Amino acid sequence: MMNSLRKLASCVILDLDGTLVNTDGIVSEVLKVYLVKYQKKWDGREVQKIIGKTPIEAAAAIVEDYGLPLSKEDLLSEISPMFSDQWCKLKALPGAYRLIKHLTGHGVQMALASNSPREGIEEKISYHPTWKESFTAIVAGDEVKAGKPSPEIFLEAAKRLSIEPSKCLVIEDSLPGVAAAKAADMEVVAVPSLPKQSHLYTAADEVINSLLDLRPEKWGLPPFKDWIDGTLPLEPWHIGGPVIKGYGRGSKVLGIPTANLSVEGYASVLSEHPAGVYFGWAKLSTRGFYKMVMSIGWNPYFNNTEKTIEPWLLHKFDEDFYGEELHLVIVGYIRPEANFPSLESLIAKIHEDGKIAENALELPLYAKYKDETYFHSIKLAHNHH
Repeated sequence: MMNSLRKLASCVILDLDGTLVNTDGIVSEVLKVYLVKYQKKWDGREVQKIIGKTPIEAAAAIVEDYGLPLSKEDLLSEISPMFSDQWCKLKALPGAYRLIKHLTGHGVQMALASNSPREGIEEKISYHPTWKESFTAIVAGDEVKAGKPSPEIFLEAAKRLSIEPSKCLVIEDSLPGVAAAKAADMEVVAVPSLPKQSHLYTAADEVINSLLDLRPEKWGLPPFKDWIDGTLPLEPWHIGGPVIKGYGRGSKVLGIPTANLSVEGYASVLSEHPAGVYFGWAKLSTRGFYKMVMSIGWNPYFNNTEKTIEPWLLHKFDEDFYGEELHLVIVGYIRPEANFPSLESLIAKIHEDGKIAENALELPLYAKYKDETYFHSIKLAHNHH
């Protein structure tokens, strides 16, 4: 029903920082180090104030909030080289490569529109082969009079694509970016880069949890064809550790026996994956392999700055396995985190997730990872990091 109201898009304009690449982590790291010079301690919440702003506005906010004894221009010129040294560590966000490859493959024109200066954009995307040539146009913050939330960057991008603004679909992670896209009369899908913020994005035409959840067909663009039986295959990744006494939060409330896994040393791995429901293979050191579905969520106890995982081994165990090493290989994605109207509907959904995982893991595509040598090799790889 909604679809008929949506405008159809003929091109896609992408923001860069926080939308395609994970800039926030690097920004925090650099500022943490820099502020020590002034005996100040970086507060992670500050990121919310600078996301999506132009570099000079972000610098102004930091100077003011930390009472630094220098001008915003001086701060910017001191930290810019520090950022440059770090851009090689910038990771693509989940689903970024998949989206760019998909749109390129279907001949959908794309532009990159960012508040960052041209030089910074070029440097950041140079670490991601194929990206640069995928964009018909790149518009930078230093090529326009005013950055986002002014619509100028987006209007310029549409002009360079020779496509009317109302036929452009924008994908953005920040509030200034969403405001700019709407002011340019474009449709916009928001992928908020901060947890638990989606209620602030009311101006967006749609809010999604991560790029993995984008459904281009809603905007008249070619649909992804890579979903299989309700699952999206991922590049497998691994997490492991001892099972600690006590259950995951899910167990008591939901009657679903989730393992309480100590994820020390895996915080950075977890930070790279969107909150949601995943599945794969679990291996208990003394008992072998089990099918597994798990949720990644934000831990409310840590002000939503840390992620937690709850793996559910799809097997009836007669006894506890505290202290045993549990290794998980995550091979696919099922759905984003969602809010449920009632406990019953949540429990029903989790059982449905379990069935989807149970069936999908029979497919050769996923079944092949239930493999002793493979588990051994990834374990070694992690220990060498």
